[in-house]
Amino acid sequence: MRRDVARNVSLTAVLAAMVTVGAAAPSSSAPPASPPPKAPVAVGYGGAVSSVDADATAAGIEVLRKGGNAVDAAVATAAALGVTEPYSAGLGGGGYFVHYDARTHRVETIDGRETAPRSADSSLFLENGRPIGFDEAVTSGLGVGTPGTPATWDAALDAWGSKSLRQVLKPAERLARDGFVVDATFRSQTEGNQARFADFPATRKLFLPGGRLPEIGSVLKNPDLARTYEEVGREGVETLYRGRLAEDIVRTVRTPPVDPAADRVVRPGDLTTRDLRAYRALRQAPTRVEYRGLDVYGMAPSSSGGTTVGEALNILESMDLSRASEERYLHRYIEASRIAFADRGRWVGDPAFEDVPTRGLLGQRFADGRACLIKDDAVLTSPLAPGDPRHPAAGCATGGTAAPTTYEGENTTHLTAADKWGNVVAYTLTIEQTGGSGITVPGRGFLLNNELTDFSFAPANPAVHDPNLPGPGKRPRSSISPTIVLKDGRPVLALGSPGGATIITTVLQTLIGAVDRGLPLVEAIAAPRASQRNAAATELEPALWNSPVRARLEALGHVFKANPEIGAATGVQRLPDGRWLAAAEKVRRGGGSAMVVTPSRQR
Repeated sequence: MRRDVARNVSLTAVLAAMVTVGAAAPSSSAPPASPPPKAPVAVGYGGAVSSVDADATAAGIEVLRKGGNAVDAAVATAAALGVTEPYSAGLGGGGYFVHYDARTHRVETIDGRETAPRSADSSLFLENGRPIGFDEAVTSGLGVGTPGTPATWDAALDAWGSKSLRQVLKPAERLARDGFVVDATFRSQTEGNQARFADFPATRKLFLPGGRLPEIGSVLKNPDLARTYEEVGREGVETLYRGRLAEDIVRTVRTPPVDPAADRVVRPGDLTTRDLRAYRALRQAPTRVEYRGLDVYGMAPSSSGGTTVGEALNILESMDLSRASEERYLHRYIEASRIAFADRGRWVGDPAFEDVPTRGLLGQRFADGRACLIKDDAVLTSPLAPGDPRHPAAGCATGGTAAPTTYEGENTTHLTAADKWGNVVAYTLTIEQTGGSGITVPGRGFLLNNELTDFSFAPANPAVHDPNLPGPGKRPRSSISPTIVLKDGRPVLALGSPGGATIITTVLQTLIGAVDRGLPLVEAIAAPRASQRNAAATELEPALWNSPVRARLEALGHVFKANPEIGAATGVQRLPDGRWLAAAEKVRRGGGSAMVVTPSRQR
């Protein structure tokens, strides 16, 4: 890949980013009476964790303090998020795990995506030849895939961890038993789900205590989940795939426990114990592109995150974003996103079922051919037709049929972790919709995913092959984009975000904000976002919507619509002096939580 003149300036900006005083985790000797204080940035030694939630970040730091490594801390943080962020993640969901090994200097990944039942085919969400309503698919057993999160934890600990699953689940088990303090974000998310949660007795009992919304400042306990974590720690994840817990999940999916008095139509699913027994979390090679002399690693399909972020970076490689005006920088970023999403929609699906041209999509020659579409005085039309990575020289040709981007649920969660040895984890996990399917497994304390709604219900465009239709045992395409960036084989930064398809644009914009625009990582995360996903309109957060740059971009031909909040990223960064910097959101989702084992002051 070419290296433009901005390389040295950009790299220096990443490595020498400004930092502030860090936050430490509270003592692990007793659960806090109130949640640990949230801080969006922390700097120090011994390792770092960042997530959206202070209790979860503290759980990861606790494990690091007890001698665990980044993988141990990541699993502990993820399990705690299953308590405090149960509408975003948990045992009933899946995700993607990216790991850097400081000893071997290698990046490897785990695909822990949920899978469709073996009975599923392309008509999974069709009735009488027509797609069912999206809302009806969301709140149903039909949308539930085999969970991949427990298998991901097991695979990661087996490959790279130093602690047992039982040990790293202890902080989350304690948090579920003793409870966490309800904040405004949790109450708001509960309120958004109140009507459907009320239709499932087990969900209502857990999240609507006394039939009412939980009060801000109250303590919400989940003793069922505490017992479930204890059982999984004692018996291993096999209990979820072959044991009693597997039977409970299958029973819940096949006979959704809806209140008899409810008038909601809740379709059953066809998940079986055989489907659970057959599930495997897949260790696989990451995607990789070189950008400004940095090696950027991400998730390969079934996620489209690595290929789409990578292609967009390759497109931008020939453009100097460091000295561009804000208008020109945003224009080029938006157009690169548009092009990469056009190609994603046509080519990316589960590689066990689809011939995904991953190498071609990540090829610099293909990106150069697509980059020639971008003009500084005009805007591409959306939806844009895809290119063909099998014939990269024809990338600038117009014509063909576009494949519009299908909807993906936005409420996922991301965490990043690093340890004193230099190992790094970027891990994004989800149950899809805010609140997943809305169905809690009775007596188990966790919600089931509705991840299969990430499939196309019908071809996005009947004239074009859709690689994301359902199939037996197939993994729906994801946009999850956990990313680790290396320089000469050593970590520079790692990051990721929730947000459905906006995950890709959030990660892309944060990366180029840090690398090209010279922003400290916490400021690159906080910067106002734009998201273009091969749609007629680009989404803008309020700070850009209300900015003069919007009018200048509209004069070029851009069309915008407002989005109050895009993504909620977290990251870690290795500083030149060996310290870790953890960074999280300042405001989005109520602000994130960054902690280090031993904080230090700015030098």
